[in-house]
Amino acid sequence: MLKISSIIILCLTCSIVAKAQIDKQSSLYKELKTQDSIFFERGFNRCDLGYLEAHISEDLKFYHDQGGFQDKKTFFENTRKYICSGGAQKPIREVDASSLEVFPLFNDGKLYAAIQSGVHHFYLREEGKPDVKTSTARFTHIWIKKNDDWQLSEVLSYDHHDPTSDVHPIEKLLKDNHVPALGLGVINNGKLTRVQVYGTLDTKQTAPYNAIFKVASLTKPVFALTVLKLIDNGMLDMDEPLHNHWIDPDIKNDKRYEKLTPKIVLTHQTGFPNWRYMTDSNKLAFEFEPGTKYQYSGEGFEYLRKAIENKLGKSIEDLAKTYLFDPLQMNDTRFWWDEKMDASRYAQNFDENGAPLPTEKYYDANAAANLLTTVEDYGTFLEYLINGAGLSETLYQELIKHQVKLREQDYFGLGWEILTGFSDAEEALLHTGKDPGVSTLAIWFPKSKNGYLIFLNGDHVNAIYEELLTKQLYLGKELWEKR
Repeated sequence: MLKISSIIILCLTCSIVAKAQIDKQSSLYKELKTQDSIFFERGFNRCDLGYLEAHISEDLKFYHDQGGFQDKKTFFENTRKYICSGGAQKPIREVDASSLEVFPLFNDGKLYAAIQSGVHHFYLREEGKPDVKTSTARFTHIWIKKNDDWQLSEVLSYDHHDPTSDVHPIEKLLKDNHVPALGLGVINNGKLTRVQVYGTLDTKQTAPYNAIFKVASLTKPVFALTVLKLIDNGMLDMDEPLHNHWIDPDIKNDKRYEKLTPKIVLTHQTGFPNWRYMTDSNKLAFEFEPGTKYQYSGEGFEYLRKAIENKLGKSIEDLAKTYLFDPLQMNDTRFWWDEKMDASRYAQNFDENGAPLPTEKYYDANAAANLLTTVEDYGTFLEYLINGAGLSETLYQELIKHQVKLREQDYFGLGWEILTGFSDAEEALLHTGKDPGVSTLAIWFPKSKNGYLIFLNGDHVNAIYEELLTKQLYLGKELWEKR
């Protein structure tokens, strides 16, 4: 078995230099991660042999610990015969995205190739049946860059073994609790270091690392940071009266609307119910004087969205795209099922008994709910927050400040709940999301710059949260005991 270290040593006597493993947030790492995903999804999983042909080097060398050596001709013959034969069962390959490592190769200072290694899993897919896992193996790829495109030049696939001997305990936990999929992201010391997706999209199809989850109220922190970006750029004021831009028809005769400001909304002190449809009148109304106490309200966030859109003449989608999604390359995050939404990657929702719930495809943005995103995208968002979010220091301190006291050791800042009393004087900013078939959590610790997020597409989730928080995640046991 030829290891990466051996490949690097072989190059040390020549002008070709192999650099150390690169950061997982670097453009090269992300570029090759995308290349691997598209190459095997199109070429292997979907049998697009034309695409495969165009992205494989003419002198391909493929080393397999069970199938022996293959050149390009043999590789294509075997692919047609065993992978793309058109039979009832279709082999499928999925990469463990968290295992990927990339080592760039330079020749006289110019990047000409890269080594990529990781772990991949193989399944048999048959229509109408759950995917059956057949093997797990390690791989090492050498990608050659030609004319700004990447071609696969050498492949080592090794350490194949029977997956029945190592069923992941989390996957068993998901199955036992009738929750098909778990998305987990972990941030250590200000860096997103772990992105993993377990289980299936729909109890049948294996969930890919870039599975798209509906995250319910985790929409609110994204909207809140968009608002803070507008404030930081002088397009909005924290204490600006919203009635200059929007008055909901239901409260036009109640002058308390004059007290509504962005800060009142982001601290959930509007006096509004969570949603008007939950009230007897089915109309929006104040339940107390704005600014006098806390009451969680999706209506408040929607009120602020409408005021901002009216003032600036731009939609919240465009504003979030400009200030967050594009700069952070959150390409799989959106407020609604637009034309770019890849429904084939959607983690469908299930009730507490494991029965599927209807998939609601909505076509309007909501500042408080329904965001569609991936673990990597939202993890990137959390990493950005932990590192200051590009805000002025004064505004960032307002974000994490104890704006409103909820109960002992529990406060609310700007868009985030704040829990205190952790070990080492840590404070945690957190938000949850809950809809039928949706349970999500995002939490971050400004002092240590650690954090994590959990996405689940089912309702029977307590045992899963307990396992993750008390046994795996930073200060999770303390968080579980505070709940």
